[in-house]
Amino acid sequence: MALIQISEPGQSTKPHERKLAVGIDLGTTNSLVATVRSGQTTTLANENGEHLLPSVVYYAKDKTRLVGSEAKQYKITDPLNTISSVKRYMGRSLEDIKAKESPLHYDFIQTNSTVPRIKTQAGEVSAIEVSAEILSVLKKRAELSLGDELSGVVITVPAYFDDAQRQATKDAGRLAGLNVLRLINEPTAAAVAYGLDKASDGVIAVYDLGGGTFDISILRVTQGVFEVLATAGDSALGGDDFDYVIASWIQQQLELGDDIDKSLRNQIIHAACQAKQTLTTERLASINIASTTLELSREQLNNLIDPLIKKTLMPCRRALRDAQVELEEIKAVVMVGGSTRILRVRDKVGEYFDQPPMVDINPDTVVAIGAAIQADVLVGNKADSDLLLLDVVPLSLGLETMGNLVEKIIPRNTTIPATRAQDFTTYKDGQTAMSIHVVQGERELVPDCRSLGRFSLKGIPPLVAGSARIRVTFEVDADGLLHVSAREETTGIESGIEVKPSYGLTDSEIEKMLLDSMEHADEDIAARMLHEQQVEADRVLEALAAALDDDGDMLSAEERQSIDEAAGNLAKLKTGNDDRAIKQAMQALDRVAEVFVSRRMDSNIRKAMAGHNVDEFNA
Repeated sequence: MALIQISEPGQSTKPHERKLAVGIDLGTTNSLVATVRSGQTTTLANENGEHLLPSVVYYAKDKTRLVGSEAKQYKITDPLNTISSVKRYMGRSLEDIKAKESPLHYDFIQTNSTVPRIKTQAGEVSAIEVSAEILSVLKKRAELSLGDELSGVVITVPAYFDDAQRQATKDAGRLAGLNVLRLINEPTAAAVAYGLDKASDGVIAVYDLGGGTFDISILRVTQGVFEVLATAGDSALGGDDFDYVIASWIQQQLELGDDIDKSLRNQIIHAACQAKQTLTTERLASINIASTTLELSREQLNNLIDPLIKKTLMPCRRALRDAQVELEEIKAVVMVGGSTRILRVRDKVGEYFDQPPMVDINPDTVVAIGAAIQADVLVGNKADSDLLLLDVVPLSLGLETMGNLVEKIIPRNTTIPATRAQDFTTYKDGQTAMSIHVVQGERELVPDCRSLGRFSLKGIPPLVAGSARIRVTFEVDADGLLHVSAREETTGIESGIEVKPSYGLTDSEIEKMLLDSMEHADEDIAARMLHEQQVEADRVLEALAAALDDDGDMLSAEERQSIDEAAGNLAKLKTGNDDRAIKQAMQALDRVAEVFVSRRMDSNIRKAMAGHNVDEFNA
């Protein structure tokens, strides 16, 4: 009996059935979940009609956890057990956190791993676990609103999140039981939400100032394709910092020192945040704290926050320079993040880009809406969609070669996903293993870059130096996560590493890497040339020593003396700082050893042909 086809291959028996997908904006201050329903993108509310979920988790003595508004009320009364702004700690080491926060807002504990944990009355927790609590609440909200389990989610991250911070975010999603389809940059999601993919082609800038992070992205839109030309930013600068400078002003007015208790400090920060929000619509804000009433004007606020706004414009200049785009080429400036509600921010950004920024969509919801649109595409609900997001790697990825040199495999601002391969070989005769050190940064020498991970390739055939062929492949996926593999081509043996570092770069380290690469460009090139000549000199001397051990009797006493003198001169010069002198010494050694090389070659040819005639080789 013949079979009856009831659906096309790979299609559901209910072709009208949609897969449920959501976009999540995991924010520093607030988080949000959105979805596409009946062709419309909407944010999802809880049972009280609240769309924004404060990114706050309270850990009670009985080990229960409160998330959102319920937790936020404990920030003043029990600050040590109320974790907020945890996004600032994602993928960071304790040293990173201490460098940015003084004093520390929580009791951090350094564990055996490089992931710090926060001490609470309910036990120790990591930033990943706190974020997972927030994501779990959003997941439950989405499933109650949509009536079924989710097929997948897209989570947004700051464009300047490094590999460690992205991996931490993905791990938090998995811990919350989510199928994380993709991590996408917040500025890119905002551009999607504004429908700029459907507008005329051109270059746009997305200025994203959230509660704890700042990003600037320069994107080119071409027939619905988003290509991130360059990104820059500060992963530890946002609305929280505006609150802190206002809080410092309040402390000065009250003549309080820095050693106030955490409860009072949190009251002051809360009052500072309220004053900042009031001054968005009013010209004067009253601050009631410690039985005292203070007044803060909008002009005073502007003076306090101007240095922070100026700090955001520096990455804007760098991103434009990296993208090789002039200011007048920018077609639109999109404002994203709750902190862009501050009128002074809008004024200064409009002044810098010489055009009024786009502020039509609620800056709190725009990122989640863009993520929801992308999630809807990725689960297959819009198979014919031409929406394509092309992000970039923020810093160059490479590996260490002999002489502490960095060989860049994937340059910064390369569009991802990306795959690059390069061939390497062995340094010494009989070498059977190779250590591969993966690094990130813009400098020419390994100590000036950041180490991402190491792994070994073993089982290389013991061949003459330079004969083995090892192909090293770098793969960066759509989430910006890196996988490195190495394969010896003759044997097929392979090894690799999924680069999942336990902590990320501080904002100052990222900025320093980029600035140092420009400031020390000439110095780095000179250093690289010197190291390359030193490595080559070592190789030449080592090969010569081995040849002399095997066939030194081919030389007369005078010839051997000339070679030894030239080799000694090279050995002496290679420890110096003159790459030209080293090169000249190698050339001199080559000339002196030319007769020796010729005799060895003739000898080897005679040995190879012993017992054979020329006709055999011509057959």
